[in-house]
Amino acid sequence: MISFELGVEDLADTRFAVSPLSETVLSLRVLHDPGLSVLHLPWRRSVLDALAAFDGSDTDLLMSLVATRLTLPDFVTPRPTSFAPSFEDELAVVRRTPPALVRRDLLAAHAPDPLPAALHSATAADDSAVAALRDTICELLHRYWEIAIRPLWPQIRLVVEADMTYRARRLAMGGARLLFADMHPSLRWSDGVLRIDKMLSTHHVRASGRGLLLVPSVFAHKPAPPVSPEEPPALLYPSRGVATLWAPVPAHDSHGPAAAGSALVPLLGAPRARLLGLLAEPLATVEIARRLRVTPSAVSQHLRVLHAAGLVTRARHGRQVLYRRSGLGDQLATAAPGEAGPLA
Repeated sequence: MISFELGVEDLADTRFAVSPLSETVLSLRVLHDPGLSVLHLPWRRSVLDALAAFDGSDTDLLMSLVATRLTLPDFVTPRPTSFAPSFEDELAVVRRTPPALVRRDLLAAHAPDPLPAALHSATAADDSAVAALRDTICELLHRYWEIAIRPLWPQIRLVVEADMTYRARRLAMGGARLLFADMHPSLRWSDGVLRIDKMLSTHHVRASGRGLLLVPSVFAHKPAPPVSPEEPPALLYPSRGVATLWAPVPAHDSHGPAAAGSALVPLLGAPRARLLGLLAEPLATVEIARRLRVTPSAVSQHLRVLHAAGLVTRARHGRQVLYRRSGLGDQLATAAPGEAGPLA
């Protein structure tokens, strides 16, 4: 078990961040073990086909970052220094990692097993060999990002930012206890300590004013704190809404979350009733349009009407505006399910 002891100042300094590099690195676990998430299998098949263009030794080195126990070296997932750093900015941090830390993190991630052959140069006493290995890893991660994650990054970012909005709302409603209550079964909050069960490592970290960084991830299958107890408290955790990345909401569905109450169709019209049924979670206009397979402008027109009627709320999150059902909208949407037609 790993635990974080958080004081009042640490809770006040709890923040969220988006990390394209962490998503890139965590996705390697799904390539390594397809059983981690069946939701990602279509993505995995397409990426494995694309990786065929890599040299075999390059693929071996990239995949060797994932240990047998699925742990990852801390230095390839640096703590984001801003809310949404670019992939290039995060990779630049990795390139500046001192060789001693590269060596420490690779050995810690693979312990008690020996390092794979592709990483053997990390054991060299000569720091220049370790630095060369670090730079090669960075080059491969950049190539991998370009083919595996970058094409999907806009959709991934929408999903994780919607999760942040949900978590921030729970924090505002019920404090840290409610924030962590449904994040993952392995997380427990009590008496100022966040406990992360079922970890291979065992250590206790006092935040001591360093705060807590929370990073939602579509590729995380469980909470992932830093391996080293020397790192500041941070937690990569599974984001909500991952299924929406690969499975668009069907155009006609009278049983799923997008279905509206039968009484809403004559009241609002089928398009707005369907839209209201979809907004159980905060979503941006472009994500709503993607799920419903319509244009953002069509969605915007209906959102304006629903907002004017007090059925949806909106809040700016970075450069986006996220929409969610209001309390009144929730009451209407929980009526008996009925058929709602496509948005038009």
